[in-house]
Amino acid sequence: MDKFVEIAKAVMIGHAIGDALGVPVEFCERADLVKNPITDMQGYGSFKVPKGTWSDDTSMALCALQSFTNGMVDFNAIMNNFCRWCYNQEFTATGVTFDVGITTNEAIYRYYQQGISYDQCGLTDRNNNGNGSLMRIHPFVLYFLYQKYNNEHLAYIDFIGQASALTHAHPRSRLACVIFAYILAALIEKPNKTSVLESLCVLEEVYHHCYDLGLHTDEYNELPHFQRLFDGIEKLNRDEIKSDSYVVHTLEAAVWCLLTTNSYEDCVLTAVNLGSDTDTTAAVAGALAGALYSYGAIPKQWRDTLLKRDAIESLCEKVFVYNNLG
Repeated sequence: MDKFVEIAKAVMIGHAIGDALGVPVEFCERADLVKNPITDMQGYGSFKVPKGTWSDDTSMALCALQSFTNGMVDFNAIMNNFCRWCYNQEFTATGVTFDVGITTNEAIYRYYQQGISYDQCGLTDRNNNGNGSLMRIHPFVLYFLYQKYNNEHLAYIDFIGQASALTHAHPRSRLACVIFAYILAALIEKPNKTSVLESLCVLEEVYHHCYDLGLHTDEYNELPHFQRLFDGIEKLNRDEIKSDSYVVHTLEAAVWCLLTTNSYEDCVLTAVNLGSDTDTTAAVAGALAGALYSYGAIPKQWRDTLLKRDAIESLCEKVFVYNNLG
């Protein structure tokens, strides 16, 4: 298998499986999952869907990935795919769209029903900092790396920020996606846990430089909200980690799960059993764990249970044809 295709599959499938593991217990309290932890794929529960079903997290990621089959980034095409998913049930695991986030839904409505352009339809209020863009940002990271824009930090930050802003345009959400993007890129380049800390150090330096140049000052001012990541999130205990839908908490929880476990399986199960926004926490953690541990480290029984896995992998092959990592 081509090297980059294998990486893309590890990230996309790693994400989708985390999503599917979390769907049946979304909104469950942590205390209840401590008593009855998730240890395997399940069905139904919070939603009337069979096991292996993924949610909006993976659907929106596939909307982006499918658009890249044209060999270019077309944000209008991505927004149109979001509309097809939201209104026409496309890009779904079972032919049914469910669990659409409030901010995401409003941004799509603004684009489709009100004709607001893709670079203006995302919501900018600080109350619109849910995890709805973080959960679908990984295909943009993969595409950027595939095109070999290495070391072009400003281009990377701009690209990831715009991808977030399609729905979540507040600088805190954009910054969360950029932090995730730096971590994921570092794990792909050098798959070990030290890459996480190294990527955060690089990102801090980049933002300080941007600030000195008068660039990305809004995002720079949001850095304190993510200070626990830069201080070493893995030092905290589970009771200090929150797993609701606030974008800062989701990113913290996902990175914490990655750094405090030693396998893909343990990472995503730890994420699910944190409770609350289980599907997104596990999906974000699963994308990172896929990059760290590789496709083959994802349990085969979970890969076999995941709905439309072949379609997801085929899409990866269509987009990432050649080995551009060298």
